[in-house]
Formats: sequence, structure tokens, C-alpha cells
Amino acid sequence: MKQSPQAPPEIPLRREMSFEYGVAGGIMPGVVRIVAENPGPFTFKGTNTYLVGSKSLAVIDPGPADERHCGAILAAAQGRPITHILITHAHRDHVDGLAALQAATGAKSIGYGRAQLAVPDALKSPSGKDFVALDFAPDVAAADGDVFEGEDWALEALHTPGHAPDHICFHLSGHGVVFSGDHVMSWNTTVIAPPEGRMSDYLRSLSRLLDTDSDVYLPGHGGRLEEARRTVKAFLLHRQWREQAALGAIRRRNATVREMVAMIYRDIDEKLMAAAGLSVMAHVEHLREQGLVTYDDPLDFDSPLRAVE
Repeated sequence: MKQSPQAPPEIPLRREMSFEYGVAGGIMPGVVRIVAENPGPFTFKGTNTYLVGSKSLAVIDPGPADERHCGAILAAAQGRPITHILITHAHRDHVDGLAALQAATGAKSIGYGRAQLAVPDALKSPSGKDFVALDFAPDVAAADGDVFEGEDWALEALHTPGHAPDHICFHLSGHGVVFSGDHVMSWNTTVIAPPEGRMSDYLRSLSRLLDTDSDVYLPGHGGRLEEARRTVKAFLLHRQWREQAALGAIRRRNATVREMVAMIYRDIDEKLMAAAGLSVMAHVEHLREQGLVTYDDPLDFDSPLRAVE
């Protein structure tokens, strides 16, 4: 592994976002977005719900359980049938609104699901909350490469684990657009929080997106992402830098995860400290998978870490 540079590579983040809560805004022909009113340090302005199609509609991520948000989705449909509800992943801010929307529309739910995944002994939420709908079981289980179609749209499922083991992006055929969920966002880097998140999966999934021809991403939080392939490459370099910085700190001083957070993340918002610690932990796990670092299980923020020479 190469020596780490003094500063991480610049990431072209975009935090501007024009929207109004409860109002559907056109993103491109055949796609509108409604932003749920659940802003926060991990959701930015709120969770994005997308309606796809001009005849029969697909909804991507119904968002949190919020009567007003569900009402806004139904109003945006303007009487057109909602036939499919696609779930990028079973984090509650994306999936908890499913039951109400299905009750109103009768639409079938589509997603990877959690039933076939092992339940970790303890999920560490960076927000300190119960954040995963572990009982989510879609009507139709989506596998990588599956295509779901309406009258004037087709969406291909791309299994992209990393942020969550069940995460799926959806490629809108013929438009060069990917609905990227929380896998790639325009406003910030993605939280990889073990054991729900896994760095090696995330890096592979990022590289997999580079194999598509899409250069516009519509994320689960934040605004439309242009030049998406450039951003994905920047994220890969950024994660490489973080990993090199962590390995250097372990080699020089056997630094713990907690000590590395203070060294790598300077001037970080106190609300994001737990997320930063979990991100470093994910890098340390990946370093062990590569045979570069060793430690005794279970790994925590103060575990002794040793570099393998």
C-alpha cells in the first residue's frame, strides 16, 4: 500500500438543493422528487422519494412513516396508478412509509429484503437509534440484474452492498440515470458503519458502478449528481487515502480507532463523531482482511491494533 499523502483528495460535493417540502419537483422528463421532512445530520435535508413514469408509476423509496409525505406522494401521482414501490435498502428513513403507501395503492414492493441476511449480534447506529427494518420482506425479492417494467419505464436492479448489505441501486434504462440510494450521494460521503456496513463490499460496489454508462445519479439524500463517474472515482481515492492514513497511524504508534478519529477527522461536528469512529473501524476491518493489521475480536474504539510487518 502506497504512502499516504498529507491531505485527502478533494471530493466534488454539492450541498445546494432547491426544493419545497411536500411539493413534487421535476428532476427530468418522467421523474419527479418529493423530499420528506426528516432533516438531520445523517439525512441532510430529508429522504428523497422519486416517482418514475408518465402513465403507470414506480415509487423509489417511500421514505419515513409520515402521513403528510404519503399524501404528497399520492397527490403527485395525479390519479395515475402506482404499481411498483422499489426499496433501495431497509433503513427506516427509506422504508417505514411503505405500509401506508401500499395500503393506499395496492402496489407491490420490490427490494433485496433482509430475511436471507444474518442478523448481527449488535447493530451500531451512528445516530444511536433503531435504524434498520430487520423484518422487511418485499413482495418481490430483487436480485442483481433483475429488470422491473411499467408502461413507459424499466428499472434494472444493481446490488450494491456496503452501506447496507441489502442495498440496491436502480438503473433507469435508456436514460443514463442511476437512482443511487445512500450508496453515492452528492452532499456527503456515505456512512459505512459496521456490522451493517462493510468497507470491502462498499469499495467493490463503487467500482461496479463505473462499469455502467450512467453519469447522472439521483441519490436518496441531497440533489442530483452530475458527472457521477468523476465523483465515484474521487470517493474511491478518498477511501484509499483514509485507509492509508489509518495504516500509517497503526504502524507509527499502534493507534486505536478513537485516537485515529482525532487525527484524521479534524474539526468534525460532535454529532458525527460516532459515525467517524465507525467509518475508521470499517477501514480497520478491511485492513485486517488484506492481512495488513491484526487485533483481537471483538473490535471496538479502544482495541489495541497491530500492523503486520
